[in-house]
Amino acid sequence: MERVEMEAYRNKEQIVDVRSVVEAVSADDNDAPLYQVESLCMRCRENGITRFLLTLIPHFRKILLSAFECPHCGERNNEVQFAGEIQPRGCCYQLEVPSGDPKMLNRQVVKSESATIKIPELDFEIPPEAQRGSLSTVEGTLLRAADELQALQEDRKKVNPQTAEAIDKFLLKLKACATGDSPFTFILDDPAGNSFIENPFAPSTDPSLIIRFYERTPEQQASLGYLVDPSHLEDHRDGASAEEMGGASDEVRREPHGSVGATAAHRAIAHSDSADIAETMFKYSAPEEVMTFPSTCGGCASRCETRMFVTHIPYFQEVIVMASTCDACGYRSSELKPGGRIPEKGKRISLTVNNVNDLSRDIIKSDTAGVKVPELDLELESGTLGGVVTTVEGLITKISESLERVHGFTFGDSLDESKRSKWQEFKAKLNKLLSLEEPWTLILDDALANSFVAPVTEDIKDDLQLAFEEYERSWEQNEELGLNDIDTSSADAAYNLTDTKMGGKSEV
Repeated sequence: MERVEMEAYRNKEQIVDVRSVVEAVSADDNDAPLYQVESLCMRCRENGITRFLLTLIPHFRKILLSAFECPHCGERNNEVQFAGEIQPRGCCYQLEVPSGDPKMLNRQVVKSESATIKIPELDFEIPPEAQRGSLSTVEGTLLRAADELQALQEDRKKVNPQTAEAIDKFLLKLKACATGDSPFTFILDDPAGNSFIENPFAPSTDPSLIIRFYERTPEQQASLGYLVDPSHLEDHRDGASAEEMGGASDEVRREPHGSVGATAAHRAIAHSDSADIAETMFKYSAPEEVMTFPSTCGGCASRCETRMFVTHIPYFQEVIVMASTCDACGYRSSELKPGGRIPEKGKRISLTVNNVNDLSRDIIKSDTAGVKVPELDLELESGTLGGVVTTVEGLITKISESLERVHGFTFGDSLDESKRSKWQEFKAKLNKLLSLEEPWTLILDDALANSFVAPVTEDIKDDLQLAFEEYERSWEQNEELGLNDIDTSSADAAYNLTDTKMGGKSEV
C-alpha cells in the first residue's frame, strides 16, 4: 500500500526545492518523473516555472532536459545538460551538406556546452560560450545563430554602421546555408566527447559524415575542469625546454631483466590497468628490460610513475607497452604503441571465424585500423574504437557497445518504423556472430600494418583460416597519416656521409 502511494506521489507534478531535484536526477532511475521548480525570470523579474526531466537517449547518453516558462511575460527557453561522465576522448564530426538537400538539414544535432561549431566556407565559428547545450537540427542550429546575430543589429547600426553592414551581408550567406541554397561543411568539435550528429544510414557508414576521435590537449583538459599542471600548459604552447628534457632523462631508472623478471613485470603492468594487455603480451615473451620514469597524473596532477617495456610478438613486430598508476587518486592508464619504423605497405588481415576457439583468438587492433564484417555490410573507419588489445569476441562486443553509444536517436520517437526495425535486425545479426550460427569473416585493414591476429597453429602458415595481404597506401592515406610531409633528405644525406667516411677509414 505504501509503495502504491509513493508511486502516485512521485508521478504527480509538483513544485519542489532544488535540492530534491538534484538528488532525484543523481539517482539511477530509469523511470524518472518530471520535476518543477520556481525560478526567477530574467526578463520581468517575476517567478516562473522550470521543469526538469532526466532521460536517456537510447544508444547515446543520459541527459538532463530543462525548460523554463514565465506565465507573466511569456519568456521561454530550454537547455540540454549531460548527466553522465566526460568521455575518454574528444570527438569531431564533419558533415558535408550539399545544396538543395533538405534531409541533410534535418539531421538532429546534440551540442554539449563544451562544443564548438565551425563552417569553414564562411569562416564562421560558434564558441562553446555562445550557445549552451542544445538538442536541435543542422538548420535549427544555424537559424539560432542567425537570430542571435540579428538581435543587436539596430544598436550596431547606430554605433558602428560599417560593422552592422558587414554583419547583414554575412547573415545573407548564413541564411542561404540554413535554407539549403548554398553547400557548406558543418563541423562539430567537442573535447568532452558528448556531442553528436545523426547518421540516418546507421549502422552502415555515412558517406557525408566523418567522425574523428582525438586526445585532448592540456588546455582542453583545463577547460573541462580537470586539474592540469600549469607547466604542462606552457610546455604545450612553447615546447619542452632542453633542460627539462635533460633532467627527465637523468631520472629514468632502468631495471635489468634479472631483477624484475616476467612475474614482476606482469604485476607492474596489471597494476596499471590492464590485465588484458598483461595476459596477452606475456603469453608470447617476457620483457628484456622494464624502464620506470617519473610522470604526472592526468587526473590530479600529482607525481606518479610510468612503466614501459618493449617486447616482440612472433610473426608480428616489436610493441611498446606503457602503464601508469597514481597512488594519490587511483587513476590508472595503459597504452600500446608499435615499435620500429613505419612499414612501407599497409596490411589487410582476414580471419574466417568457424568455432569457439576462433572467438578466443588474441587481437591487437591499432588506432589506425578499420574493421569490416562483409556478411553484415559493417564497416568501421580507422580510429573508431582506438587501439585495443582484446579477443575476437571482445572486439565484436566493443563494436556493439560503440554503435549503441554513438548512434543516438535510434529508437527515438521521430524515427519511423522501417528504420527502427532495420536497426533491430542488424543488432540481432551482430549478436548471432557470437553464437556462431554461420561462419563469418573479420577483416582488419591497417594502413600502418600495426594490427595483429594470433594464429592457432605453431606456424602461422599452417593457419588456413588466417590470410594476410599487403598493399600500397594511397596518397589520401599517407596524407591522413602525415607521411606526405615527412622530409628525410637531410637525414639520408648525413647517414650516407657517415657510411662514406666509415668506408674510407676501413680501406686505410
